[in-house]
Amino acid sequence: MTISIEDVKRTAKLARLEFSDDELKNMTKEMGTILGYVEKLNELDLNDVPETAHVLQLSNVFREDEVKPGLSNEEALANAPRVKKGHFSVPKVIGE
Repeated sequence: MTISIEDVKRTAKLARLEFSDDELKNMTKEMGTILGYVEKLNELDLNDVPETAHVLQLSNVFREDEVKPGLSNEEALANAPRVKKGHFSVPKVIGE
């Protein structure tokens, strides 16, 4: 696939990159090669290939979620260094 220097300039601008004239010529050639390879991949017949999110067969190893009772307020605050009105009390970090 052919790509123009203008296409490279437009792409570079979107990516906030700056290239010298020599770099633009080189990048045009390299991007054309990459796009040519992608075009080659588009020729493959993938109708019988199942879609996959990962090349390895993976399964979730987590346990099932179970609803369990939580801590009471007293249990949650039992080891707190400071408690005020049934809540954790922490130093003020924002100025007045």
